[in-house]
Amino acid sequence: MRVTGLGHAGLFIETAAGSVLCDPWVNPAFFGSWFPFPDNSDLDWAHYGRAADFLYVSHLHRDHFDAENLSKNVRKDVTVLLPAFATDELERELRELGFTNFLRTRSGSPVERDGLRIMITALTGPGDGPIGDSALSLDDGETVLLNQNDAHPLDIPAIRAFGEVDAYFLQFSGAIWYPMVYQMPQKAKREFAARKRQGQFDRAVRYIDAVQAKHVFPNSGPPCFLDDDLFDFNGTGLDGESIFTDQREFLEQLAEERPELSSHLLLPDSVAEVSGSDCKVIHGDTAEQIDHIFGNKREYLRDYARRQQPRLAAERASRAPALPRERLVAALKQWWEPLLARADRICAGVGGPLRLDVDDIPIVIDFPARQVRLWDGEPCRYTLSTTGDLVATNIARREVDWSNSILLSLRFRASRIGPYNEFVYTFFKCLSDERIDFVENYYAAAQEDDEDIELDGWRVQRRCPHLQADLGRFGHIEDDVLTCTMHGWRYHLPTGRCLTADNHDIRATPAT
Repeated sequence: MRVTGLGHAGLFIETAAGSVLCDPWVNPAFFGSWFPFPDNSDLDWAHYGRAADFLYVSHLHRDHFDAENLSKNVRKDVTVLLPAFATDELERELRELGFTNFLRTRSGSPVERDGLRIMITALTGPGDGPIGDSALSLDDGETVLLNQNDAHPLDIPAIRAFGEVDAYFLQFSGAIWYPMVYQMPQKAKREFAARKRQGQFDRAVRYIDAVQAKHVFPNSGPPCFLDDDLFDFNGTGLDGESIFTDQREFLEQLAEERPELSSHLLLPDSVAEVSGSDCKVIHGDTAEQIDHIFGNKREYLRDYARRQQPRLAAERASRAPALPRERLVAALKQWWEPLLARADRICAGVGGPLRLDVDDIPIVIDFPARQVRLWDGEPCRYTLSTTGDLVATNIARREVDWSNSILLSLRFRASRIGPYNEFVYTFFKCLSDERIDFVENYYAAAQEDDEDIELDGWRVQRRCPHLQADLGRFGHIEDDVLTCTMHGWRYHLPTGRCLTADNHDIRATPAT
């Protein structure tokens, strides 16, 4: 098995049974904030896009799903390995780019194609990326590879049951905005950042210990920031207030705590040749070039930034102009109030108003009242502040996931009274009926046992396999076909087969 590093989470995996292109990201993401580190823009992306037999995009975050690169460089008849996510958003996005050939998988269930065993472990909780993240396992008969990227699967024994892992690629660095954007004393920010970096390291080591792979490759990070406004977020920041550990820093710390491990640096254009327990890594850069990247990082990033100024200018020029006060409030009100009306658990979880400052326009999202309006001076436990052009662009694009745009861009500021509240950020990730319904039903299902209900002579599982709607409320049976009226999904009850899509069969038996 030959694995070429493509930067960040990108891999090109060659086996005798076929090749897999994973998460090919090169273009700046999140309003031009994130760039791959080190620079991977000189790779032959058209070659990898033509040569791949399979394409695997782990999830929709734009440092993994690079629409421009996929559209321009990857052949459209490639077989797409599709995770079994709760929504079909990833498939829809790929179809819009021209891809037509999909291999739909069941989470945790291996499939075989011409001698290559493939398994995707899909995660579908509200905290898993934009309603989904996934990990890829491959077995060519001699070598087993696990590409975990950003995913945080809980059932590692089930993944190891696929095969003892030889090559393990996992996230090791930060992919969040905390604590950098928060308004707090600098001393506190340094302390929280240090805790976050250590927490990221500890999590990675826990996975390494659980997977017990023969060879470990830190992957999927870190990003770098080439806009002058964000440049000081690079690495650990100017004064220790940032969270982005680099590959060499992680490997040095890992060598101190787990000296027995076989761990390897993989950079863009590095090649790892793995055969069972044997591994050899060949770098495309010289030792001197690698030392410059990590030993003179600030100088390296300044040079990188100079090369990328045209891309940054183009991104800024692509943004929509800020909206005037009345149009801005009306647009958000029209979009968000219907979502708030169906978001019972999110609104209860936030439990109060949130203030959103857009330039000098203070807006309140009143979760208890399910309203969007101008701020009236009331105290707000949560405050977010950003610029009018970013919000206007998200409105124009109908961006349903603001964590996948403004929040991960780090182009905002935040403050809060009290602890982190997951419901605040879940709302900003779920700005569509489909996502709100899924998350609301997910939270409801989490509060219930895996129970069945009786419905018109049948005993069926309470929750619809599509988006977890309560079939006691939304289920209708006619001629042995159950229809979930929330989204129109249909199930043949005698067989349990979903008539709307694969991978969504239902549990059903005649009631006695």
